[in-house]
This record gives sequence, structure tokens and C-alpha cells, in this order.
Amino acid sequence: MSSLGLSFRLPPTCDHDAALAALERALTSDPPNGASVRFTDTHAAPGWNSPSFAPWLSAALDEASNAAFGKPARTFGEGGTIPFMGMLGEMFPDAQFVVTGVLVPGSNAHGPNEFLHLTVARRVTECVAHLLGAHART
Repeated sequence: MSSLGLSFRLPPTCDHDAALAALERALTSDPPNGASVRFTDTHAAPGWNSPSFAPWLSAALDEASNAAFGKPARTFGEGGTIPFMGMLGEMFPDAQFVVTGVLVPGSNAHGPNEFLHLTVARRVTECVAHLLGAHART
């Protein structure tokens, strides 16, 4: 008997409980070649879908990124779940959030030999300082 550990990332607006049920049905309903499949140790969590940036924040992000990195800011959706972001978004629906981290190729986040790239960390810290200044001016 072998075990296969799987991890799935779904869009943040997906109904996580329905997706987990559908996944279980797909994996267990008709196993090939008489295989025995068990679906155990399951957990599904809701994602968080960030609202669009307010104009002041979008401009401040570009200004901060240009100052620190010489290029405008870029954003991307990241897998995984940060449960408290969903809770904060519900508690403060009009708030603007900037969730950031310091990753570079090979930084091995949350794994063995994880490291922090100090030059990038300093630049990200500079960006956050610029954002705080911009927020104080709004």
C-alpha cells in the first residue's frame, strides 16, 4: 500500500467545502484497476480575495517601488491561505491591505535552509515606509 500526499490551491472565491467534496468524489468514486482509495486527513480553508487598490494606494505603491527598486510595483496572486486576512477583510471591508514578503529565487520559504535576502528586505522596508508616509498624507 502506498500513500500519496496532495495539496491543492484553489481560487480564493471558490467554495472550499464544495471543492473538497468534489475532489473526494473524483478520487474515490471509481478507482482504476481495483485500487483501494481512502481520502483522509482532509482540511479545506477559505481563501481571501483582495479588493482593488484605492487610487492613492496604487500611486503610492508605484512611487515607493520606483524609489526602492527603480521600477513600478507589480502584484500577483499567491497560493496558500493566510486565514487572518479573510477575517480582517470581513472586519474592515473598506480597509486597504498590502501583504508583502521578501522572497527571491532559491530563498526556500518555510523550508530547510530558508534565508532572508537582506538587500531585498531593506528595499521592501523602504517601500513600507513610503506607503506609511503616503497614508499619513491621505
